[in-house]
Amino acid sequence: MLKSDVLIIGGGPAGSAAAIRCAQQGLTVRLIEQSAFPRHRPGETLHPGVEPLLKQLGVAEQVLSAGFLRHAGNWVAWDGDPHFVPFGEDNTGPWLGFQAHRAEFDQRLLNQAIALGVEVLQPCRAVEVIVELTGGGDRVVGVVTSAGPMRAKVVIDAAGGRHWLARQLGLEMERRSPKLVARYGYAQGHCDVRDEVPAIVADTKGWTWTAQVRPGLYQWTRLMLEPQRLASDFLPQELAALRPQGHRYAADVTWRKVGGLAGPGYFLAGDAGTVLDPASSHGVLKALMSGMMLGHLLGQLFRRERSEQAAAQGYGEWVTDWFEHDVEKLKLMYQALPQPPAWAAA
Repeated sequence: MLKSDVLIIGGGPAGSAAAIRCAQQGLTVRLIEQSAFPRHRPGETLHPGVEPLLKQLGVAEQVLSAGFLRHAGNWVAWDGDPHFVPFGEDNTGPWLGFQAHRAEFDQRLLNQAIALGVEVLQPCRAVEVIVELTGGGDRVVGVVTSAGPMRAKVVIDAAGGRHWLARQLGLEMERRSPKLVARYGYAQGHCDVRDEVPAIVADTKGWTWTAQVRPGLYQWTRLMLEPQRLASDFLPQELAALRPQGHRYAADVTWRKVGGLAGPGYFLAGDAGTVLDPASSHGVLKALMSGMMLGHLLGQLFRRERSEQAAAQGYGEWVTDWFEHDVEKLKLMYQALPQPPAWAAA
């Protein structure tokens, strides 16, 4: 049976960041990812504040050389007329965000993990968690995978909002909104108004986000705040003259948090632990930071500078505080809409 210090499920930003930080501290790391890369994921606007994190992970140069589109802020039409919201600036000039093409962004992070000695099995699927009774009670000690059983001192679920490990362990799920589904797709052509910066525009039913993700390629995301069907041929008005490209996709972005974010032998990173809708504006940032935090805590744990119980408690409180702060921020945002949903006032 294969053994390692850390076994990570999922090769997205949270999993790769955790793998990189653990490897940087000398831990043996194995990562399994069920999808072959490149894989489809929605693009995301990354705040300039992500750059220091990329430097810590050793991927800043790789990301900067990827040719991602960059911009100084976003157009926002939420509770009034459209206005430009800049990221900020200093004596060197405006701060520039990234319009990340996720397939390429994720691959560059995973490549860095591999370069640091992380063993990556891909495609490889998690099938069943391995739990054993120890002196302190039940403990996660590994995972049965499509490549066979694998044991580890710590298992990290970074496989996203399907909450694989939480479902395996029967952990409680706390939902803080009605069911919310973000639908997104792509269009090809040329849209002058969206070439400079992304935009988020609210209306009486929800909001729409649009951005150029590559030259001649635009992404849209639509979130309806009450249960309503979206027309099968929907395109935002500014993209209506463009050609739809590929399929339309959907993601469950219901606000939710797993009750046990960490426990004996396991931790949940990124969307595996908490999910909010994209208006929170930092899904990838949250993923990177949670993975990096786990790498930091596990380094302390394996050096015996911190107990497992203290690491689990500290991590759980940190993630919960961030989640609660974002829930309150999102509620205030939605309460400012011309027709705010009743559930946002609760």
